[in-house]
Amino acid sequence: MTKVSFKKIDVDGFNVFYREAGPKDGSTILLLHGFPSSSHMFRDLIPHLADRFHIVAPDLPGFGRSDMPPREKFAYTFDNIAAVIDRFTEVIGLKKFAIYVFDYGAPTGFRLAMKHPERITAIISQNGNAYEEGLSEGWNPIQAYWKNPSEANRAALRQFLTPEATVWQYTHGVSDATAVSPDGYSLDNFYLARPGSDEVQLDLFGDYKSNVALYPKFQDYFRTHKPRLLAVWGKNDPFFLPPGAEAFKHDNPNAVVKFLDTGHFALETHADHIAEEIRNFLS
Repeated sequence: MTKVSFKKIDVDGFNVFYREAGPKDGSTILLLHGFPSSSHMFRDLIPHLADRFHIVAPDLPGFGRSDMPPREKFAYTFDNIAAVIDRFTEVIGLKKFAIYVFDYGAPTGFRLAMKHPERITAIISQNGNAYEEGLSEGWNPIQAYWKNPSEANRAALRQFLTPEATVWQYTHGVSDATAVSPDGYSLDNFYLARPGSDEVQLDLFGDYKSNVALYPKFQDYFRTHKPRLLAVWGKNDPFFLPPGAEAFKHDNPNAVVKFLDTGHFALETHADHIAEEIRNFLS
């Protein structure tokens, strides 16, 4: 059985919760989750990799069991989230590591990669977008808020924070919804229901425009540094379309792109398949 340790560490006054498994002298993979999840989303993937790799999976600031300070004390932007995770890697002593990026984990991880290209050994992007062609029409309400951050447009985004919306994100595009454990979306909904969490998430919806603005810089990083890159994608994702995965090849011709017949949370149905792809890729 794989031993997984559950830890919390002080990162310059910010408590970051994380899961750790595998040999510490092995190659490290930093797992970065997305909205509205936590490191819990990697619960099935970690045992498939920890026999060989050193696995570290933090909860992003404001998510899971990491600190969620009041908005007046911490501005919930992707720059700030990436800064905390950057320092987290330094505090726990990571020198070189691959990054597994999903959803919000992508703009977080890509910021780390641009800042410290010498630290990144590989990138695994699982529905972690960096191209405008990867954005579906599902982003239209959020883009409307970017263009006009009115209270009405902000209020319209609360539809994404309902328990039903979370379940839909997990099950849309999955051939057999009974294969999706309720544990993931139930835990996500528990965290979303915390006082103040809704406003934190609405702030991040608004700041996601900063990620789209950085897409050209992310793409320049791929062209310039050509990191080893595997894009493994749930092809039925309602938010991040398959062209977003194919686009990695435009800037990094050696990128490997694999599609799976599943939705946004591909690990819920294809953790063993994705683990096999990672093991083969990193071998």
